[in-house]
Parts: sequence; structure tokens; C-alpha cells
Amino acid sequence: MSKLGDELIESMAQALAHAKGKRTGARVHKISVKPDEIQKARKRLGLSQDQFAGAFGVSASTLRKWEQGQRSPTGAAKTLLKIIEREPKAVVRALKVA
Repeated sequence: MSKLGDELIESMAQALAHAKGKRTGARVHKISVKPDEIQKARKRLGLSQDQFAGAFGVSASTLRKWEQGQRSPTGAAKTLLKIIEREPKAVVRALKVA
């Protein structure tokens, strides 16, 4: 097998071990977003809940639950919310929302 193939197999084995909770030395980056941060990010863009939800592909109901702390965003949604919090103008330019 090629060197790349060997590296891919090794990487997948490490990913599987990490997923099973074993210590692998993998770096884990956890992004946390608090309910008040979500609302601040939305308001920073000057959008209503309905506008924000539509612009970012979530239901208005989901957004309300995030803002009230009843549910938490996951995955890419958390990342996007952090970007909105830190660089709102860049998000507006990139997505042409507002």
C-alpha cells in the first residue's frame, strides 16, 4: 500500500479509538455558545428571530429554544454563531443577510 494509504488507515484507527473514548492524543476543540450570546449575535446583525432563522437555515422555533436555553446548537451551528459573535460584518458580507 502507498504511504498515503497507510497514513489514512492509521488516522481512521485513531479516530475510531477517540470516538470510543480512548486516549489518543487527539486535540479536541470545544465551542460553547450561551443562550444570551445567541441573542446578542442575532441583534448585532439587526435581524428578527424569523429573519435570523431563515438566513441561517434553522426554524424560528429552534432559534427561540436556543435563545431561551431549552436547547443548544450543535456542530456547524455553534461555529457559525461564534463567527457571528466575533465578526458579524464578515458574515453579513459573506451571506448577504441584512
